[in-house]
Amino acid sequence: MQRSAGSSRQCARRQTHRLPGAIARAIRSRNDRRRALLGAPPRATPSSDADADAVLRPGDSVLVAGATGGVGQLLCAKLLERGYRVLALSRDAEKTESLLGSDVAGLSVVTGDLRSKDSLSKIDWSIVNAICCCTGTTAFPSKRWDNDNTPEQTDYVANKNLIEAAGSASALKRFVLCTSAGVERSGSFPFIILNLFGVLKYKRMAEEMLERSGMPFTIVRPNRLTDGPYTSYDLNTLLKGVAGERQDIILTLKDDQVGETSRIAVAESMVQALTSAATVNATFSIGSVKLEGDGSSAPGTDEAKWHALFDKVLL
Repeated sequence: MQRSAGSSRQCARRQTHRLPGAIARAIRSRNDRRRALLGAPPRATPSSDADADAVLRPGDSVLVAGATGGVGQLLCAKLLERGYRVLALSRDAEKTESLLGSDVAGLSVVTGDLRSKDSLSKIDWSIVNAICCCTGTTAFPSKRWDNDNTPEQTDYVANKNLIEAAGSASALKRFVLCTSAGVERSGSFPFIILNLFGVLKYKRMAEEMLERSGMPFTIVRPNRLTDGPYTSYDLNTLLKGVAGERQDIILTLKDDQVGETSRIAVAESMVQALTSAATVNATFSIGSVKLEGDGSSAPGTDEAKWHALFDKVLL
């Protein structure tokens, strides 16, 4: 079958991650200079070969932490649709099966509590090729805080335990962590209000631990979440916020975004990040914006468009 021009260009882009020696170093140096001009830190990329090794393919197993949350449910569905095996990590297996299905090909429910190291030690880490973590709780006191489900326990302690446990995953290619816009601006308005009980502080602490872990990682920072599933006690749940005309997305290197991000776009970005070498050891902010023109530039679920966007912003 003849390959399209777009497909050929995409292949050419991917091949740049495998360029040897001086050429690869020159590309990395150019990209780090560009990041410095933008005020973003250089990527901690070990090598182009390591980038390629951190790319997932259909059939790989992805452990999803926070599988019953809004982003988590969408993420599981998208991964299964693309042919990945999904290990849905949950404290409540019955709830997980009722939400995701009890007899879905490629889906396994793994019972565990991220706040308990002993609980995580029972997981068979040898079969895990990637981890996608999209856990979270409410920023302000609510029923979600019952049973010690506070920002400190959920956004830091739980992630700390997961990152440490992932060290046993001998086949791990990537750890994708979803946090939030504002983690580096928690002292500025309006984030200073959101951070009254430390949610942004604890999310940033988890990011820093992942950055130091030595594992290939990707960090995704969305704005205030819109679109269902509505699972939390926040304004979006009460108002049933939707993306509406904001079906395109914007990515930036810095924690500089304000506005909203569709849960659908967040889940899609996490899936697409797993298949891109450009996202290895990279952190990006993501927002939902209005479509321009005929809307053909919006990435949707198009892998080539996502890869082009990642390459443009992250490399």
